[in-house]
Amino acid sequence: MKFLCTGADLLEATSRGFEIDGNKLFAVRRAGQAYVYLNRCPHRGVGLEWQPDQFLDPSNSLIQCATHGALFLIEDGECVAGPCAGQSLTAIDCREDAQGLWVDV
Repeated sequence: MKFLCTGADLLEATSRGFEIDGNKLFAVRRAGQAYVYLNRCPHRGVGLEWQPDQFLDPSNSLIQCATHGALFLIEDGECVAGPCAGQSLTAIDCREDAQGLWVDV
């Protein structure tokens, strides 16, 4: 497991991008739970963010791909709207402890 960030670095209803060992990842916190995904849209293989650390739609309730507007559920990465509907983001195993978030990449 590799250290990603402290818990305080990922606030509720926010997202952040990271790069670990050449892997581009992003993390989202919702209802106190952290979710980590590979930063790669299943539609075109592009990064999802429209600005650094901006992976969420305007309501902060869905992950949104900046390129074609695909929308993904935060909880499991499933695409619910857009050109890759039915596909999913690649989830990264993560755990959180007193030090912060750890990922298995």
